[in-house]
Amino acid sequence: MQPYTQNWTQVTQFVMVGFAGVQEARLLFFALFLTMYLFTLAENLAIILVVGLDHRLRRPMYFFLTHLSCLEILYTSVTVPKMLAGFIGVEGGKYISYAGCLSQLFIFTFLGATECFLLAAMAYDRYVAICMPLRYGSLVSWGTCIRLAAACWLAGFLTPILPIYLMSRLAFCGPNVVDHFFCDASPLLALSCSDVTLKETVDFLVSLAVLLASSAVIAVSYGHIVWTLLHIRSAAERRKAFSTCAAHLTVVGLFYGTLFFMYVRTKVASSINFNKVVSVFYSIVTPMLNPLIYSLRNKEVKGALGRAFSLKSWKRQ
Repeated sequence: MQPYTQNWTQVTQFVMVGFAGVQEARLLFFALFLTMYLFTLAENLAIILVVGLDHRLRRPMYFFLTHLSCLEILYTSVTVPKMLAGFIGVEGGKYISYAGCLSQLFIFTFLGATECFLLAAMAYDRYVAICMPLRYGSLVSWGTCIRLAAACWLAGFLTPILPIYLMSRLAFCGPNVVDHFFCDASPLLALSCSDVTLKETVDFLVSLAVLLASSAVIAVSYGHIVWTLLHIRSAAERRKAFSTCAAHLTVVGLFYGTLFFMYVRTKVASSINFNKVVSVFYSIVTPMLNPLIYSLRNKEVKGALGRAFSLKSWKRQ
């Protein structure tokens, strides 16, 4: 990194490289990512619709699931459409303004942090439901749910404020080619001609705080859940509950594992291509899998979907 001088011109626009190494198969990748994106939208919109229409699903667990579905739609929509435009060579598809780049990074970080906190709130909800069923109504009332959801969104919104402010103070006066498919912190720091030590340290501490706080709540909640399930006498009920917990923890593990790898680091990443693959998992694959794991495998949700889209329901209307 070279020292910044007043003679250099501040970069006003970035060029997104995306997946430059797959140009020969770009249409195949475009079709693949478009299918995944549309599938993610359809799944999550279906969940929001069916929970809103079916009064039998108006319970705290499904209240949190609708928030998760809203997050997944927004989370993928921040990055995927721009990436798809780059694949097919849409005019301006590979370009993003400096302000647009920082805005994308802010929104992406905000939504990612909110999802971490929301997953922790959902784990707490399941802990109370399984470990303290007699007190569930008082501990997880509608007022509590609304406050928890609001706290998740607020905490998520506050998370990127300091990191983005520090990013805005850096000078970008040399190459403007971002070797990624969205404006992430690591490839942007690699382009800065300022001293990024403070920025890297703050990013590390903020990411560590968010991930450790939320994952600790999830770990403690599921630890108590597993302990409770081990004392269930019915083998069939125990297997069913363990199966549900294992499915949930698989997606949580994938999401948190990739986030810990990507963001709890103090140095700019060296393997950019590997980082892109990891980013695809937490920004595209996991949002597509979450509805299947958390909702669409659920018998109540499947039943509600059947009622919502059945011909008989339409005829009654």
